[in-house]
Amino acid sequence: MLRTITTFDIDNLIRMAKKSTRKRTILRLHEHEEPVQRMINAMIPGTYITPHKHEDPDKVELFNILEGSCAVLHFDYRGEVAELVTLSATGPTKVVDIPPRTYHTIVPLKPCALLEIIQGPYDVETHKSLAPWAPAEDNPKAEDYRLYLESIIHNW
Repeated sequence: MLRTITTFDIDNLIRMAKKSTRKRTILRLHEHEEPVQRMINAMIPGTYITPHKHEDPDKVELFNILEGSCAVLHFDYRGEVAELVTLSATGPTKVVDIPPRTYHTIVPLKPCALLEIIQGPYDVETHKSLAPWAPAEDNPKAEDYRLYLESIIHNW
């Protein structure tokens, strides 16, 4: 049976993200053991995703904007922003393809929904490596770091 995602589904996910303490939610379209992971990520401004990379095993990650807008930040090994891409449902850039071993994060600029595709299978132990120079999501310094990233985006 074919599966579809409607604008109603996306709007509902964004509503769920607004109610979430993490300010984001996903609709998983895959089983963890599948070789291709597919999901819709909905997030609102104020969420913080710890910069990370996918290695050992190396994984390519692709994001396609479906609604709203966000910034995708690519960091060098020291934690400096090396590249910034803005994805917007109404703008010219719709997709970003992130190579393995690339530190990155996403910062929503407006409530947004993205289709994410990443190589599987999913293993919580090896899925991603958090950046050593960035606070983890549950660290009290995470909010200050999130605000710092937003200032970089604003001044880019």
